[in-house]
Amino acid sequence: MEDYAAKMLLKTDAALREYVTGHAQYREAAVLAALAELRRRGQPAPEEAALRPGLEVAAAAQQTVDEAAEAQRWQATAAANPTAAAADDDPASPALYSPVTIVLFSIPFTLLAGGTLLGINLWRLDRKRALLGLVLFVLAYCAAGAVALSWALPRYGLSPWYGPLFNLPAVLAYVLWFWPRHVGVVNYRSRGWLVPLAVCFAVVFGLQRLNNYLIQKQPKEVQQQLERMMPK
Repeated sequence: MEDYAAKMLLKTDAALREYVTGHAQYREAAVLAALAELRRRGQPAPEEAALRPGLEVAAAAQQTVDEAAEAQRWQATAAANPTAAAADDDPASPALYSPVTIVLFSIPFTLLAGGTLLGINLWRLDRKRALLGLVLFVLAYCAAGAVALSWALPRYGLSPWYGPLFNLPAVLAYVLWFWPRHVGVVNYRSRGWLVPLAVCFAVVFGLQRLNNYLIQKQPKEVQQQLERMMPK
């Protein structure tokens, strides 16, 4: 079902007012979302009190019809292909990031990206204690990694192997410990990965720009020392 509340967040005040004044040509749920957004912006529609009761009744009836149609469509899909329906189309199944997606994001974007996706899964499944355990694990793991890096840098300098060696144990813990124990074999729908990918690229780009800026602000002696530490 369409998320009208999120849709109305992007509308201008004039567009929201158009939903109210032309309510007969829009879905009742959309008009109710427009009324709520206007009220949230401190500009409640004068006709809201008169329109709301009828809109709420019609919206509830339409939701019942939509849910019945969705259930019928799901039953037809399940009858035609039970395995695929159970895995991908069941509207009651949670939408989760798959273990493969978690691993693939952890490799180029570090364990923090994969841990974030796993944490979103645990949140959607209402596994709050497991989510807390994951956060504590990541914090402790990063602290241990910082200690190991501070020991290795003066002795061996920077190495391209540090990243993979640092990420691998955490990724294995995600898919071999946290997933089996806290997600299990629940049927789920695979969530899309385009939005997380765009966010990761944006974060990486921002960190690179920030790193270059901070290096340029350092004294020349410090810059030369950092250059010597870089891998040849």
